[in-house]
Amino acid sequence: MISVITPVYNGEKCIEACIKVVINQNCPDVEHIIVDGASTDKTVEIIQKYAAIYPHIRWISEQDQGQSDAMNKGITMAKGEIISFLNADDFYQPNVLNRALEIFPNLPVPSILVGNCNVWDSPTKLGVVHKPAKFTLDSLLQGLKASNFPPNPSSYFYHTCLHQQVGLYKVDEHYAMDLDFLLRAVQVANITYINETWGNWMRLEGTKTVDLWESEERGHQLVDGILRYYRKDLPLLQRLIITIKYEFSILWYRNWKWKIKYYSKNYLLMPQNILHKLSSKLVKVLKY
Repeated sequence: MISVITPVYNGEKCIEACIKVVINQNCPDVEHIIVDGASTDKTVEIIQKYAAIYPHIRWISEQDQGQSDAMNKGITMAKGEIISFLNADDFYQPNVLNRALEIFPNLPVPSILVGNCNVWDSPTKLGVVHKPAKFTLDSLLQGLKASNFPPNPSSYFYHTCLHQQVGLYKVDEHYAMDLDFLLRAVQVANITYINETWGNWMRLEGTKTVDLWESEERGHQLVDGILRYYRKDLPLLQRLIITIKYEFSILWYRNWKWKIKYYSKNYLLMPQNILHKLSSKLVKVLKY
C-alpha cells in the first residue's frame, strides 16, 4: 500500500483539488493521510466532507511545529510500505500511484523510486520538465543547479522503512527538509530512476519555497550550510572536486533559459559583479 501524506495549513483554496487528485488516481491500495496544522479557515471542513465519503482518507488537525513536524506525524500514522508526499497545491500525473505499486515489488529494500517532474511557472505555463536521471550523493552535493535533485516529492516514492535507518525529517528545518532527508537517504537506499513524468510542482509566487529563492542569497546560504555539513566527512580530494563543481555549478547548468537569465541579471547588467563573484567563489573553494 502507498501512504500519500499531505501536510496542510489554511489550505482551503487547494485542499479539495489535492484530495481529488488522489481519488482520481483510481488506486485500490492507497491511503491519503492529511495532517492539518489547526487551520483557521475552511480546510478542516473540506477534509471532513470527503473523509465521510472516502474511507481511504485519514486525517488529524492539531497544532504542530511546522511542515517537517506535520510530515513526521504523517509518517508515524502511515500503514503503507511505500510513502509519497503530496503538497496541497501540487499534483500527480494520471495513474502514477498504480505505476509505483507495479514497480516496487521488483526493487530491493529500501529503495527510492524517482520519476520526472513538471515545474510550472504559472497554472498555465510549464517552465521545465526536470529529469533527475543521475540522482546520487555526489550529484546532490554539487548543488541544486548542477545536480539531479528531484525538485518536488510528487515525483518520487520510497520505502517507509527507510526512516528506520536514516531518521525522520528534521523538525527545525523548515525549507530544505527534503534535501536534508535525501542526503541521508541516498547513502543507504537503492535509487531507481524511471524516465516518466510523475509529479507536478506549482512553483508559484507566494509559496514558501519560491519566496525563499526570490531572495537568492538567503536561499543559497541555507542550501550551502546543509551541503557543507554532508560534505565534511568525504575524502579530501572528493570534497575538493565537489566543492569546485558546487561553487561554479552555473557553468554547466542544463536549463539554458535560466542560465541566460542568471548571467544577464548578475553579470552583463552589472559587470562589476564578475570579479567580486569569482573572488568570493575562489575563497570558498580554498576554505572547503
